[in-house]
Amino acid sequence: MSGENLTNLSALGEFGLIDELTNEIKTKNESTVFGIGDDAAVLSYPENKRILVSKDLLIEGVHFDMTFMPLKHLGYKAAVVNFSDMAAMNGAPKQMIVGLAVSSKFTLEALKEIYAGMKKACENYGVDLVGGDTTTSTHGLHISVTVIGEADAGKVVYRSGAKPNDLICVSGDLGASYMGLLVLEREKRAFQANPNAQPELAGNDYILQRHLKPEARADIVEALGKAELLPTSMIDISDGLASEILHICRRSKTGCVIYEEKIPIDQMTFDMAKEFKIVPAIAALNGGEDYELLFTVRQADYEKIKSIDDISVIGYITDSTDGQRIITNDDQSIDIEAQGWDALKNKKKINGD
Repeated sequence: MSGENLTNLSALGEFGLIDELTNEIKTKNESTVFGIGDDAAVLSYPENKRILVSKDLLIEGVHFDMTFMPLKHLGYKAAVVNFSDMAAMNGAPKQMIVGLAVSSKFTLEALKEIYAGMKKACENYGVDLVGGDTTTSTHGLHISVTVIGEADAGKVVYRSGAKPNDLICVSGDLGASYMGLLVLEREKRAFQANPNAQPELAGNDYILQRHLKPEARADIVEALGKAELLPTSMIDISDGLASEILHICRRSKTGCVIYEEKIPIDQMTFDMAKEFKIVPAIAALNGGEDYELLFTVRQADYEKIKSIDDISVIGYITDSTDGQRIITNDDQSIDIEAQGWDALKNKKKINGD
């Protein structure tokens, strides 16, 4: 964006800014009765549905780094991480509300880029952007996203339903987002040391995309539905596999066994972990921001799970007295510990949300 043609937000005012950001938004879902343009959006859901609500707050310098996060990607990611929460409940996102707090360094064109990413995410996932708010921030950019979704009554999946002998399953592959983040942080340090240096990002497209532009696994929810398979518990992987399986075990009052050799890791993730001298399984267990689905199913559903692409069975649920264990590649049984992101313990966020 050329600095000569940028629009200062003070020239617009709040209402002018809202008009600029939302004037082309159209609704598409029947449950959206009225969207942007009044004091509140108006929604209507049928009695056979359950309403799901999720909220995420992203803060510059804590949850994202403007040095290497393109604004359009940031908008897309801010939306999709909430869509992932809908998938984790076996539901689908339908409406989204956005709040922005911006400092004076941001221009209209910059905010339009963020909104372009959000609009693209909404288009891809069939979501209506139905409202929001903008205000001033004394420091940086804050993005607040609330998503409203729906699930069939009787088919909402919670974290608390796992039972001993259930199979532990995960979609996709893990650790890629964390490796992408490490590459971006490495190139940022190189740039700070030498502003004339060109970033060395070639060949790392997959792991970079997994960090900068993740996707919610709505396709897995759809596949489970077609297979008439209802998970006993489910969660999305935002803070790392270890953290998420412990959430399921605590809510379900169970133990678990996970096999290191069964954890799905892409070859590029594996190779980059080795380059950073990180055990690949550690990246998968503690990296975060993969936004894959971790879920449990009854053993009787094993054949159904086998028929669905991009799902791996990585272990099983045990009695709570057995604890939460991982069997390593050298056949050692060790306790699973969550070392990923914790918003109230970590002074600086490195990954996950």
